[in-house]
Amino acid sequence: MISVQKLLLVGIYFISFHLVFGQDIHWSQFNDNQLFQNPGNAGHFDGDYRFIGNFRDQWRSVTIPYNTFSMSADAKIKRWGFGILMFHDQAGDGTFKTIETQGNLSRSFKLTKDSSHVIRPGINFGMNHRQLNWKNLYFDNQYNGYYFDQSLPTNENYQTDRKTNLSLGTGLIYEWRQSNRVKLTGGFGAYNLNQPNQGFYNLGIKRDIRYNGFVKGTFRLNDNWDLVPSVQYSQQGIYRELIMGSSGKYYLKSSKGVYRAIYAGAWYRTKDAGYLSLGYDYKDLFVGVSYDVNFSKLVPASNYRGGLEIAIRYIIRKFKPKNIFHRVCPDFI
Repeated sequence: MISVQKLLLVGIYFISFHLVFGQDIHWSQFNDNQLFQNPGNAGHFDGDYRFIGNFRDQWRSVTIPYNTFSMSADAKIKRWGFGILMFHDQAGDGTFKTIETQGNLSRSFKLTKDSSHVIRPGINFGMNHRQLNWKNLYFDNQYNGYYFDQSLPTNENYQTDRKTNLSLGTGLIYEWRQSNRVKLTGGFGAYNLNQPNQGFYNLGIKRDIRYNGFVKGTFRLNDNWDLVPSVQYSQQGIYRELIMGSSGKYYLKSSKGVYRAIYAGAWYRTKDAGYLSLGYDYKDLFVGVSYDVNFSKLVPASNYRGGLEIAIRYIIRKFKPKNIFHRVCPDFI
């Protein structure tokens, strides 16, 4: 007879496998993957070029780890923002891979003359490729009464092992800024508006529209400390995700005037996990790390372990020489 532990793991795997088909990827450090959060974030930063890298490793204690890697780059020209995002996600025993490339375009509009109130609508268009290795999966028909025998037929009539689709999305961001240390940003986005078919069987399975809303603030407490709270809500089909929390930002003193700051935060993902985050700013470089502690119904298999996540951001600023005006003296002097 198959053990209870094995049945539990098999059940958990197929539940996870179903969730992978139903949902887009997600990030704990959602504020540090701006283009994935909202296309209106393209070009929304202080500088000329921005490069971001994100890595997430989770469920290592349950089955084969789920790994997600993302890279993005964006720039701005006057009021226009341009960005490109690519991510690669691999999940579970079937090495279910998702590779997506997205283009983002945004434009800023001033609501007041002093630019204290600004909105940034944006559009998102991408290509999504999904691939699955069926040979690595076990099905009920392959259980011979004693163990799973991969040589037995699966009787699964799947049409293909890969699927490529186009996706469309849009978003809007609003920002109120009193200063660099007192500001509030909020946004709403909708993705997979064309609901492409992502099914591997003859029956079409539409990719649900994903809705995302967030609010983030920065509030100066004193000369050395800022409070940086934020909340994000995502909905896709029957799935919901609400993340809330805050970081404290401490400005490090430097005799040479070099900008440095450290972050420490605590976050809560409802009905799933809590996590801590640390970050460090050095000039135009940011490095952040977080770790999820799982406390959902998956605890018997996860043993409270969740996911490690790393974010790196670097901003390039063009050298802009000062305009020097020369006064020409009359030739009769």
